[in-house]
Amino acid sequence: MRWRGGRRSDNIEDRRGQGRPRRLGRRRGLPIRLPSGRGGKLGIVGILAIVGISLFLGIDPTILLQGGSQQGGMQSSTQSGPIRTTVDDELTQFVSVVLADTEDTWQVLFENANKHYREPTLVLFSGSVQSACGYAQSAMGPFYCPGDQKVYLDLTFFEELRSRFDAPGDFAQAYVIAHEVGHHVQTLLGISQKVNEQRSHLSDVEGNKLSVRLELQADCLAGVWAYNADRSRNILEAGDIEEALNAATAIGDDRLQKRATGMVVPDSFTHGSSKQRVRWFMVGFENGNVSKCDTFGTDDL
Repeated sequence: MRWRGGRRSDNIEDRRGQGRPRRLGRRRGLPIRLPSGRGGKLGIVGILAIVGISLFLGIDPTILLQGGSQQGGMQSSTQSGPIRTTVDDELTQFVSVVLADTEDTWQVLFENANKHYREPTLVLFSGSVQSACGYAQSAMGPFYCPGDQKVYLDLTFFEELRSRFDAPGDFAQAYVIAHEVGHHVQTLLGISQKVNEQRSHLSDVEGNKLSVRLELQADCLAGVWAYNADRSRNILEAGDIEEALNAATAIGDDRLQKRATGMVVPDSFTHGSSKQRVRWFMVGFENGNVSKCDTFGTDDL
């Protein structure tokens, strides 16, 4: 990935070395621990998600404006501004540049739809961290908290991605960041809130399939970013997309379950299989169009 010399984001908070692990509230993120539950029916949430995507299509976006609650009903407990990183190592620079690139890409896409893109903050932490969604441990992996609209990342995850999951490469790391930013886009579009409202009326078992569709859409939005960023700034090098697809494969629910237990239980998926994650990233990357990321409007994931 061509990233050196790129603009660095100001929306970085460095909290490394702070905190003790407790428990995590509802969040969206890449799976490390195995999910539970058996999945269920889609219900009406497909219509709600399509409404969210209509922001980009110009189709009655006022519907979205009626549902403004945060995912999980959580609000940020602080309003402090971003803090520049205190450790200026290469990996920190890389994360800052990738975040800046997502900012530039989504600013343009939102502007083209006559909408305002509110940039998320990326929090670097080590070991554990407190967010508006609660306390999280690094073992849970990167995550996005809609309550404070921040992405949380322990940089040691990238080493784990390389060594434990055999998914090395800078663009594999960029895919992880872009996926979490995809959850932020879902929050701004009102999709996450609508899905969470629907889940509140379902059992955990029935809610799993909604979670899968939400996660696959975030993968698709990561692909949309990659397409538009490369078209605008020529960021991709040979092998980059293969790195992203390798990472998507490595963190599929089926692959994680097989590693942990030797068994695969599709009904318990919450993020999607390796094949599904690869497919939806490529849908976004091949089209570069948010409207193609309608994981709620299809029976074929």
